[in-house]
Amino acid sequence: MSRKSASPPERKRKSRLRRLFRLLAVMTVLLLLAAGGLLGYLYQKELPPIADDFRSRLLDARGNVLATFSSDGRSRDPVALEEISPLLIQATLAVEDRKFYHHVGFDPKGMARALLVNLEQGSRSQGASTLTQQLARNLYLSHEKTWTRKVREAFYTLQLEMKYSKDEILNMYLNEIYYGHGAYGIEAASRMYFGKAAAELDLAESAMLAGIPKGPTYYSPYNHMDNAKKRQQLILNVMAELGEITPAEAEQSTQQQLAFKPQGEKDTIVSAPYFRDYVRSLVTSTLQITGEELDQGGLDVYSTLDPDMQQAAEAAVAQGMDPDQELETALVSLDPRTGYIKAMVGGKNYRSNQFNHALATTRQPGSAFKPIMYLSALSSGSMTSLSVFNSQPTLFHYDNNRQTYQPRNFGDKYLGEINMRQAIAASDNIYAVNTMMKVGADKVAELAARMGITSPLQRVPSLALGTSPVSPLDMAAAFAVIGGGGVKLPATAILKITDATGSVLYEAPQTQGEKIVEPAAAYVLTTLMEGVFETGGTGNRVASIIKRPVAGKTGTTDTDGWMVGFTPELATAVWVGYDKGRDIETADGRRAAPIFAQFTEKALENVPPKIFPIPDGVVSVYIDPHSGKLATPDCPEKKLETFISGTQPVEYCDQHGSGGDQPVEEAPDNSTPSEAEGSLWKSIKRWWMN
Repeated sequence: MSRKSASPPERKRKSRLRRLFRLLAVMTVLLLLAAGGLLGYLYQKELPPIADDFRSRLLDARGNVLATFSSDGRSRDPVALEEISPLLIQATLAVEDRKFYHHVGFDPKGMARALLVNLEQGSRSQGASTLTQQLARNLYLSHEKTWTRKVREAFYTLQLEMKYSKDEILNMYLNEIYYGHGAYGIEAASRMYFGKAAAELDLAESAMLAGIPKGPTYYSPYNHMDNAKKRQQLILNVMAELGEITPAEAEQSTQQQLAFKPQGEKDTIVSAPYFRDYVRSLVTSTLQITGEELDQGGLDVYSTLDPDMQQAAEAAVAQGMDPDQELETALVSLDPRTGYIKAMVGGKNYRSNQFNHALATTRQPGSAFKPIMYLSALSSGSMTSLSVFNSQPTLFHYDNNRQTYQPRNFGDKYLGEINMRQAIAASDNIYAVNTMMKVGADKVAELAARMGITSPLQRVPSLALGTSPVSPLDMAAAFAVIGGGGVKLPATAILKITDATGSVLYEAPQTQGEKIVEPAAAYVLTTLMEGVFETGGTGNRVASIIKRPVAGKTGTTDTDGWMVGFTPELATAVWVGYDKGRDIETADGRRAAPIFAQFTEKALENVPPKIFPIPDGVVSVYIDPHSGKLATPDCPEKKLETFISGTQPVEYCDQHGSGGDQPVEEAPDNSTPSEAEGSLWKSIKRWWMN
């Protein structure tokens, strides 16, 4: 029998099937070639640099790395995989990616399930990211939920899987992931929550920490302990199902009481965070270096910060402030001989409040501003330390008698006729406003600006009482002019910046400083400000803490407490107050002085005490404190007082005995070495006796 030939319709159907098969084969080959080409391209293409490898460094005054820079403000303490508890690793993989060691970067089943849910809900609300995908997102991408970002994430995930081993990926992930409250990486988290290294975590602690990255706020044991415990239990149960622990171990760890560190305790991993942020702002705003270059340019920023002094500052703040209060503080200290910033604390806890109060220009300095005004009076020659005003309730007229101002003394305590030394020690407001009226608010404001006060000052009588807001940094810089013999050196935080090759991009200019007032005027004011720490002075209660010559001034307003002062080596401003401008209690305002004293003594513990250098143009004489004239042998009470040469009294006291025509002792202008030594010895005796 002959075989029947296929009918035309059947031949057409078979032809179409052959063409379809060939098309599918060609498309498959093309897809395979495209996939292979894509994989080859991704393998050859370099991944973007990991930020930690190229992040710029901040170095302290000794050349040691103080911190690193990043646009997100992250600080990490990376550790090797061997330095992380195996229990933490197991807990993390159990809850985040149990198939981590068996996939190539993606979980197809999880992705399909998430896709169905998203299609049903009409949004991209659910994900099934593997650990590698999470790492790609954290290293290179934002967290926005867009299809474009997901495609880029997929490419980076493939590259990570091709270029790194599974252990390397896991190690990078554990050092990168966010655990809440400013802690990036498992080492930072372990130390923040439990005060121990990641290698020391037990099973219960590991399960607790492994649950946080899913929702750092929602699963934070500090914020929502119930949520954190439920997730911990879930993780322990999963570990038991996987056979990594026994059900008994899971139950025991669930019931275990965890010893969390109190929230807000000092972060021992971050060093000088407020200073780091301040330097970052300087670099990007004034030195024409972009934020991106600072973050990933591999720059070395050499700073002026002294690590020991910074540690002393942080310790003084920790000791002087109550962590449970909302009361805030700031401390900034610089060397008056160079202008170099040596220590900066912008608040009592960076993790809970990143605002740098050392730079806040909204705080009233109160009586701490008075020395600037008194320097104007002394340097102009219009007043001396013996100038007398009557401390009593006074109504002052100004603006061509169109306005009035009536200040009060603290506690309505008035001292009668007093001189400048007594007024500074007792912080007398009436004397201060009398001085302002005599010198002129315009001249005081102009001098303040030349000394480093950058805030606008209201040129009214109340300026004498520090009613115009200033920053702690400006106050420290202004007092450094007094402590530096009348010379202003710019407040400096950055000495040098080099790029990744070591080439110098910036170097701080060398300067001899600008003479603001004569050294003699600055020295005379310094001797008056030393009286603040003597008997009767507002700083006397902390005088026993400081074992060296020191000058300063307290300041208190309804909302602010200050202590600003200096030694020959350091000029320091300490402020306390509330962020919301809330009134402070008297006891809170007094926290500034002990912080100042504790810091100053600790910061200089290895520096021998020095008296303030005595410049030319000063003369010291004994005066009778009652008459204000040169003391004679008949005067029952005598006091050594220092003056700008030519402004000292010339009349002798005639109130005791028959009077006389010679002072008891005089140290004339420092015109000869022997006379200078005599004046130096008197200063030593004055400091020692006080």
